[in-house]
This record gives sequence, C-alpha cells and structure tokens, in this order.
Amino acid sequence: MPSDKKRDFEPVYSRRADKKPHYKKKNNRKRRIIGWSIFIVLLLAVGSGLVWGYGAYKSAKKTFTQTYDSTNVQKERNVSSVIKQGKPLSILLLGTDTGALGRHDTGRTDTMIVATVNAKQKTVHLTSIARDTKVVVPGDTQPYEKINAAYTIGGAGTAVKTVQNLLDIPIDFYAIINMGGLEKMVNGVGGVDVTPPLTFKYGHANVVKGQKIHLNGAEALDYARMRDDDPRGDYGRQARQRQIIKHLVMKGLNITSLPRYKSILSSLTGNLKTDMTFDDMIAIRAKYGDATHHIKSQTLQGENAMIDGLSYQVVSDNELLRVSNDIRKTLGLSGSTKLKTAQSSTDSTTGYTGTTGYSDSTNNGTQSTYNGY
Repeated sequence: MPSDKKRDFEPVYSRRADKKPHYKKKNNRKRRIIGWSIFIVLLLAVGSGLVWGYGAYKSAKKTFTQTYDSTNVQKERNVSSVIKQGKPLSILLLGTDTGALGRHDTGRTDTMIVATVNAKQKTVHLTSIARDTKVVVPGDTQPYEKINAAYTIGGAGTAVKTVQNLLDIPIDFYAIINMGGLEKMVNGVGGVDVTPPLTFKYGHANVVKGQKIHLNGAEALDYARMRDDDPRGDYGRQARQRQIIKHLVMKGLNITSLPRYKSILSSLTGNLKTDMTFDDMIAIRAKYGDATHHIKSQTLQGENAMIDGLSYQVVSDNELLRVSNDIRKTLGLSGSTKLKTAQSSTDSTTGYTGTTGYSDSTNNGTQSTYNGY
C-alpha cells in the first residue's frame, strides 16, 4: 500500500484503539463510444451519445485508460463470458464524500448503489444501500462495521466483497466517483431539472416541494447531500441521489454537442476510478446499449438501532432475503429460501439498546435523526 494511503488510514485505526467499530461494424462502435463511456459512469445510462470523429474517440480512450484501477478481488464469475453472451451484469457504484468542500482524504462511501443491467429486458435496476447499514467487513478486526467504512478499511476491493457477501450476488465491476466529479458532471451536461419531494434549503440548494427547478453542479451536489432535515434521513437522501442520476441520464441521452462531451470527459479526470477497461466499455455498449430505456430503483430498508452507543441501520432477515432475491432475479440467477451464513451474520445486535425505525418500506415511515458516520 502506498505511503500516502497509509496516512489516510492511520487516523481511522487510531480511533479504533478501543476496539469499537467505526464505521464503474467498427465505425458504428466508435460513433457512440463516448456516450456509452459516460453511460457507464452514470450507472450505465447515457448510452446513445455521438462521437465526433477519431479525435474525440481518442480523447475518450485516453480519459478512461486513466480511470482504470483494478481491485485485487477474485471475480465470482467469468465477466468476459457474461458480456460476450449478453447476460445480465452488475456494477457497484460508489460515491465518496471527497473531491469537494475542501475534502481530499480517502473518505467514506456515502453512496452505494448496485446497478444490474439486463440486455434482453432492456432494464437497469438500481438498489441503494444506506451508508450506516450494519455489516461484517471481510478481513476487518472488528465483529461489525457500518458499510461505508469498508472502502476506508480496504479500498474498493473490500467494499465490493462486503456488498457481495451482504446481498449474495456477484459484482462484475465497480465505479467510484467523488463529490467533485458529480458536481462537474452535472455542469458538463448543462445542469439538471428536478421536482423536489420536499422543501428545504441546504448550502446552494433552495428548493420547494413539487416545484420543478433547474440545478447547476453545486446546487445538485447539495441537493443530493442533505439528510438531517429530511424526515426519511439517509433513505430520503438516497432517493434524491437516484433522482439526480436519472436526470443526468435523460440529459446525457440528448447531448449532441462535442464541447459537452469534452466537458464531461474533463469532469471525470481525477474524480473517477473503475475496474472496467475501455475495451470492456466498448463490448458492453455493443450488448447493453438499449438498457437505458427502463430504469427502476429500490432501497435495502433497515431500522435505526443504537449499538454500543453508535447509530446503525439493521436490516431484517426478511428484507435482506427479499432484496437479495430481487437482484438475483434481475441477474438471471436462482433465488434462495434462506440467508447464507455470510448474510445472516450481519444482523447481530450485540450491544443493542433500542430502535426507532420505519413502519414499512414505503415513503410513509419516519425516522429519527442519527449521528456520526
């Protein structure tokens, strides 16, 4: 591990001294490759853009060659074979809380979304995981952690392995983008239009429930970050994050100018890392390019629980099994009637002192504000 990353991790481990857990025909392929590459970054969603000649193609290839960062995780299946056959694939999108607001440390993954892409059904399914979800992190010294700590502990590879264990699914690729990248990407497409589900003012965002508004990058970032004033807490924030992503998708589908594409490519430099190669993106574009037409979303729903003085989201066995089987279905995999050992070990309530959760998994539930990472 490089020395600079060690410096990032040292404060985390020093806080753990008391043993408490802390918490991405040949000419026809080129014509659309830039649009497809951005589609990968936006949860495989901007797949129908145009390339303006060989120079733009080269720029895209250069950008995405620089974003490549392989993990050391053994793939659970032959991804090349999956893509070649056009079988459903999965991508874990991680959003870190760095790259903006003066933050440049390793950070934590405030956003975790599993995207499953089905070429035959032409669908993209997005499953959000709350950052405080209580899990077991492979290789960690503690019995449980908050899932957003997995990336801090062991990087993207550990985050991928943690999600694979939790949901009992294979993760074929990951893509991680920081806050600064999201802000620049929104500006790159010329901003996004959203209809807010609630009224609030937070940073650059000043929105009114039900009133459509155009957001620039800074406004969209704050719109997607606010959670303390949302009665649904982190779950409300997840819904707004998915809303921004979907509107980025729609805006990206209509991009027809080379300067816009160059701006988006520029926004990714230094802000994106993925274990997807440029050749992977070309192959995926050929097989899954029409999956943008139908985007569905859901949330892995937990309950707020205080454990050893810290706030967690504890997911019930029934909810975990439901979401696991739902994702497996989108991937064309068989379902299960009970949780695997690696899944069921995540719901231990050692030190549990009470819970304030949702009445159900709809928008009607309420949640108390919780603290910390």
